[in-house]
Amino acid sequence: MPDLPETSETSLTIAIAQMRVAARCPEENLAKAELLVAETAQRGSDLVCFPEMWTTGFDWSYLAAQAAQHAGVIERVAALARRYGIWINGSLPEVTVDGSIANTSILFNAAGERVSTYRKVHLFSLLHEDLHLAAGNSLTVVNTPWGLVGLAICYDIRFPELFRSYALQGVSLVLSPIAFPHPRLDHWQVLSRARAIENQMFLVGVNRVGSEDFGPDGVVSYFGNSVIIDPWGRVIVEASETEEELLTVAIDLRQADEVRSSMRVLNDRRPDLYELS
Repeated sequence: MPDLPETSETSLTIAIAQMRVAARCPEENLAKAELLVAETAQRGSDLVCFPEMWTTGFDWSYLAAQAAQHAGVIERVAALARRYGIWINGSLPEVTVDGSIANTSILFNAAGERVSTYRKVHLFSLLHEDLHLAAGNSLTVVNTPWGLVGLAICYDIRFPELFRSYALQGVSLVLSPIAFPHPRLDHWQVLSRARAIENQMFLVGVNRVGSEDFGPDGVVSYFGNSVIIDPWGRVIVEASETEEELLTVAIDLRQADEVRSSMRVLNDRRPDLYELS
């Protein structure tokens, strides 16, 4: 397990920014984000989390045609973190070294520095994400001032191995920007709580509201319900299904250790009997 920073604290104030994403309009989304970041900073939040692909949406032709501007958008998000002295997370398109585009979750610190990067490893083939984006090939655990944090994105919630891997590394909190649409609201609600319960960790999932046109695959409607869940599986805060919302809550990451000590699920595992391949 990685060592925590010597200055580690455990109390963390998180803001979740559930928003309506303007497709193909990074300028509009960044302008909205600045208002949200300014408000979270005024509230005294340490971290603000945005949804999946929150600067652009998923228009595949647009993402390819505008590849040259993606790096500049990322720099502007870093500048927001620096200007308002707050950590920022969310996923957005990033060009890889081979010129492909990846759905990338970036965690910026309050100085605007990129402290960790996670590229979505499970691509959503139902909407052809696998045909247009490059898959990541590694998981991401990062030391923060509050404890160990893991990064995930949306569809990853259906793959319990990812979250169990994080738990076994001592992760207390997973940040997951999502773009979950109807008719799978009940799936999200069950799976997000299950991942938190079985791994005894906090889970932050930040969704979009509104709709998006996927061309031949039709229009999807996102159901909001952004959420923060504690290591007992209790919903601490949850946004509405249709409205843009900025919700703020303070959590203490020591709760994950307390739950793991009282309910020794991770210690009681029998990996010698599990056949995984």
